Amino acid sequence: MDFQLYTDVVLQVDVPEESLRAGDIGTIIDRHDVAGLEPGYSIEFFDMLGQTVAVATLSGSLLRVPTHSDRPAVRSSALSA
Repeated sequence: MDFQLYTDVVLQVDVPEESLRAGDIGTIIDRHDVAGLEPGYSIEFFDMLGQTVAVATLSGSLLRVPTHSDRPAVRSSALSA
């Protein structure tokens, strides 16, 4: 899927090296095109107070757009390790 800059996306898989989990919501901040490969995106993930917790570069296939059936959830970063 092709995502526009500054669009919110939902992570579909865990990314343990960044302490991210499937369902985390981030914002597209850059797009990376490599000939012959699917687009990659830099996504910034925030905590509930708006502080950046991670910036990860991921392939578009690991992301999806939010839907009306999605509901926000809260998890403590202390419990995510």
